Amino acid sequence: MTIARTRPIGFAIGGTLLAAAGLLISVQRGWIDAPRPDAHLVFTALAPLLIACGAGLEGRHENSPSPEWASRRNGAMGFLGMQFILTLVAGLLYALMISEGSDAPPSKALPALPPGINMVDEGTSCGSGGCWRVATVTSEDGLSRPEIIRELGLQQESCRSSGWLLDWRDVCVGARDNGRNVTIYAGWGY
Repeated sequence: MTIARTRPIGFAIGGTLLAAAGLLISVQRGWIDAPRPDAHLVFTALAPLLIACGAGLEGRHENSPSPEWASRRNGAMGFLGMQFILTLVAGLLYALMISEGSDAPPSKALPALPPGINMVDEGTSCGSGGCWRVATVTSEDGLSRPEIIRELGLQQESCRSSGWLLDWRDVCVGARDNGRNVTIYAGWGY
């Protein structure tokens, strides 16, 4: 907004960038369910594009920008370009690091429990194949362990994508009857 030559375009572009930054913070804090590295990449790719569009709109209003303004604009575009490159490099490094499977999926990766089925315990476990989130569930209605698994719809493990661009892992969810109770789990599939 500060590098704009005209107030209306400066407020429009600045307000849009501020709203996008608010969305990015919401993703980062977990208020919006979206892959974090992908959200950062999209924001840093679209921010310079949005500013360039604003500069293009301003170019139609005034033929000769002042050298001072052109210098500020070029500095801001250079800063945003560097931010994009750093985010891309950090995102690719993140994608390489998460392929090791050293973290468990978040709690929200576990399936929603239908009425009458309660979670007794939740935690994470790690082994040579990576880490996974586990939870023990029971039935208030006296359902048997196979009936609980059927009620959850987890007779077979199912996998879905966990990200858009940078996080290529799948989240696989399933259930096990361990003889005493039912354990549901979510782990990274490769």
